[in-house]
This record gives sequence, structure tokens and C-alpha cells, in this order.
Amino acid sequence: MKLIAHIFFAAVVVAAPFSAFAAEAAQPAKPDLAKGEASFGAVCAACHGPDGNSVMPIYPKLSQQHPEYLVKQLQEFKASKRANPIMLGFATMLSDEDMKNISYWVATKAVKPGAAKDKELVALGERIYRGGIADRQVPACAGCHSPNGAGIPAQYPRLAGQNAEYAVLQLTAFRDGVRNNSLQMTQIAAKMNDREIKAVADYVAGLR
Repeated sequence: MKLIAHIFFAAVVVAAPFSAFAAEAAQPAKPDLAKGEASFGAVCAACHGPDGNSVMPIYPKLSQQHPEYLVKQLQEFKASKRANPIMLGFATMLSDEDMKNISYWVATKAVKPGAAKDKELVALGERIYRGGIADRQVPACAGCHSPNGAGIPAQYPRLAGQNAEYAVLQLTAFRDGVRNNSLQMTQIAAKMNDREIKAVADYVAGLR
């Protein structure tokens, strides 16, 4: 009986390191921020700015964006689920590891605040963002993107400070069926006219 007990104990002791190794191997690798910074500088910075704050209004600010959301978008560009010939070319160059490293690095950079520019539309934009459009069943943007535009990690992107021109382009693309990687946004944007889209985009640019 003692012999059996000793054998069992020895087996447990030997197996323990292997179990620990297997558990460690099963955990996803942490993003390499140094590699992310290098990849961002080589692939993304020309359009999105060296720290993710694009100064070209038709391109989005990526700084402080939720990394899970960025990874999802890059994967969908690569798989052509989100149609964009320019981004398809860049995303095709990236591995899943590259995407993760880039996304987690740029998320650490602070977004530079923007500002609403159209005084005539900003009040309309605020009403839609905070209260929606009741007669057309357009929900308040704040419900998913939060009152201050911070969004909800992994689900809904940060909008605060985003370039208004880029936001207009994306809402219009959702409405017109050009961008179709979010059924929820397609259904919402389909009920909005150009003036309402511009108003919301201008308003979120000034959120902080």
C-alpha cells in the first residue's frame, strides 16, 4: 500500500510542472508594445499620425481607441468583410500578432481633443447623440458610445474627439451599404439624412 502511495505521489510531482507549462502555454501571449510601436511607425503613421492622432480629417484618430475594436477592424479589412482597398493592402501585410501589438500600443496614446465647428448644427447633433430621433426610432448614440463618447471596450468604439469628416464618411457608408460590418449601425444610419449625420459627426468631434 505504501509503495502504491509513493508511486502516486511521484507521478503527481512529475506531472505538476507539465500541467503548469500547459496552462501557461494556453494563455494568450501579451501584446509586445515595442513591436507594436515599430509596426505602427512603418505601416500606419503616414496616414494616422505618429501617435495615432491623424491630422488628415478623412482618416480616423486611432489613439486611445479600444484595442479589441481595432483588432477586429484590421481582421475584417484583411478578410474583406469591411471593404476598403487601401486598408486591405495594409492589413494583408499584418499577422494577427502584428495587429494585436499595433492595436494595444496605439491604445496607450492619448487622443488629442477636437472641437465642434458648425454652431448651427451642434445643437441638433447633441439632441440626436443624447436622445436619438424618436419618430424614426433612431436610438441615442450615447446608449452604446457612452455620454462622453468613451464607448464600451470590445463592443462599441470611442468617438470622443474623432475627426468629424471621417465620422461623416463612415455614417454615410453604413447608410448606403458600402460599409456592412455592423448590422446595428447599418440599420441606424439608414434612418438618418445628410444633415443629421453631419450634425452628429460635428458634435462627437468636440466630446471629451
